[in-house]
Formats: sequence, structure tokens, C-alpha cells
Amino acid sequence: MGSSFGKLFRISTWGESHGGAVGVVIDGCPPGLPITAEEIQLELDRRRPGQSSITTPRKEADQVEILSGIDRGHTLGTPIALNVRNKDARPEAYKEMRETYRPSHADFTYDQKYGRRMAEGGGRSSARETIGRVAAGAIARKILKQELGIEIVAYIERIHDISMPAHETAPSREAVEASPVRCPHPDTAEKMIARIHEVRSAGDSVGGVIRCHINGVPAGLGEPVFDRLEADLGKAMLSLPATKGFSVGSGYEGTYLKGSEHNDLFENRDGRIRTASNRSGGVQGGISNGEEIYFTVAFKPTATLIQKQQTVTQKGEPTELMGRGRHDPCVLPRAVPIVESMAALVLVDHWLRQKAQNQSCSFST
Repeated sequence: MGSSFGKLFRISTWGESHGGAVGVVIDGCPPGLPITAEEIQLELDRRRPGQSSITTPRKEADQVEILSGIDRGHTLGTPIALNVRNKDARPEAYKEMRETYRPSHADFTYDQKYGRRMAEGGGRSSARETIGRVAAGAIARKILKQELGIEIVAYIERIHDISMPAHETAPSREAVEASPVRCPHPDTAEKMIARIHEVRSAGDSVGGVIRCHINGVPAGLGEPVFDRLEADLGKAMLSLPATKGFSVGSGYEGTYLKGSEHNDLFENRDGRIRTASNRSGGVQGGISNGEEIYFTVAFKPTATLIQKQQTVTQKGEPTELMGRGRHDPCVLPRAVPIVESMAALVLVDHWLRQKAQNQSCSFST
């Protein structure tokens, strides 16, 4: 059950980091959506390893195979199965980890839950699992763009203690993709790249914050009380590997304000009810209000370090362990498309739920 996400637009991811393949099954995608393997591949290419000097050197093309649910460039309405084969797995790099717990990894907790685990690359706990999310997210994005004109842009706001200047509007996707670090502020991006190279050479790692802006979301999406829109966005983001925090709208900063300073006052703007400010981040009462949705996601430093750390074996014997294999010194550059994909999956699911609620019956008022 824990490998599935969504209600009407539902995905189930499968596969391990160093197994034969990883992928996703999508249930509930409406028929007739024009979508090609090339469109899905475009998003997978943004997530794949080895794309720059600041990411893992693992060489994977992450080539998507459409196994079902799409015919002659259109969805059929039946389950969509997407497959990506692992080509550059190196399980021998993980021999020491089979009986030794890596600090801050899921090795110990997976053992406690299942009584066994796949040590190579962390198995299901590896960020390689997110391939399925990005592949499904490409289809969700296409639906949102075609039906509602929704645009989703995420980018790196901070790495370690290096932050880009505050700004009011969402950057363009072109500005984000102009730098391998996916920070739209060129001067800050160069400093971030230098910091990542610095920690990599020391066998260390850094974390940071990704900000996401979503424009074009209509008012009315969200299912109070337990499936509030921001609650589902929070669950989606915190389900990602290495995430440690989620904040929507003013977030924690809003706690420093008085109610008279924080309230988003309503106004009639060209015949449409709008808010003069947007400290709510586009969501009020768990329902979208038609304004821009924006949120941040905090990612911890990569847990695998190329330096010795104290740990224990499965028998509890103290030992030292140094990370092996190929890992990102900072996960954030490759996490940007994953954040966007999860946001798309949440929104398309809530859009379908809203349509099901309001268009299934024609009761008179």
C-alpha cells in the first residue's frame, strides 16, 4: 500500500536501485490525452544521473519504455505501465553495507520493519525510485497544461548557507534550466556550484531548500478536512527521499506577524474576487483560492559520505564505515523536476475529484 499515491489519478511505483528496472503503473488517466515517449523522456532527462559535474557520475540513460495504456500517441484510459531499465548498477560497491548500517540511511529501519533489506543502493529507499514519479508526473503535467493552463516551476532557493535574493514572481523554466544547479539567479548559482564542488572534494555533502510556484490553479480544488490541498502537497513532498520540511505560503515566517498584518484582504479586481496579498500561498481552508500556490521543501545533506563514520553492524558491534558507490554531493539539482512532478500528481488528482463531485449529477438548486 505504501507504494501507491493518489485517489482518482493513482500511481504505483516499483523496483529497486540496483535491480533490473524501475517503473510506474498509472491508473485513472483519462482517455484521449495526446502524449509521447519523447515528452515523458524530457522530464526523465532532467532527473537522470550524470547530467553535470555536480551530480552523481552514475551513467544511466533512463530510457522510458511504454508497456501499456498508450497507443498511437494517445492514452487509452486503461492502466499505463512505464518501464526504465537499470544499466549501470554496481552492486559490488555495497558489499560492506550488507551487514553494516550506514549512518542516516534507511538500512536499520528497513531491517526493523521487514526483517530483511536490499543493501545495494538502498533498494526501495533509494532516490532512484522517483523515476516512476517523474514519468507519471510528465503525464499529469500534460493534463494540467492542456485542460487548465497550469504552469509549475520549481528551483533551488538555497544550498547550505548560500541563498538567492528574495523575489516576488516565479522565474521562467528557461531561467531555471540555464544553470546545472537549477538556481535562476546566475551569481548565486555560481556560488552554489562552487560550494558543491568544495564539499565533494572533502567527501562531504550539503542540503538546501527548493521553492515551487504554481500558476493557473482554479479556485475550489481540495478536499477538507483530511485531504486539504496543502496537506496532500505536504504528504507528496515529504514522501520524497531526503526531505525534512515543508512550508506553504508565509509558513513559519507568518508566525512573526499579527493577524492584521497577515490576513489576505479580498478585493474585486476587474469583476473577479481576488486577494490583495497572498500570504496564504493560494490555499485557504484547504481549498485553492485561485491565487498562485507557492511552497518550499527542505532537503537534508546526502547521507552517503566518502569519509569514515562510526556505526554498528547488524549484531550491534561497533565499527567504522566509509561510503562507496556513486552519490550526489547535493540532491537538490536533480530533485527540482521531482518536486514539480509530485505537485502535478497532487493537482491532477484533485482536479479529477472536483470534476467527479460537480459534474456527476445535475441537481437543481
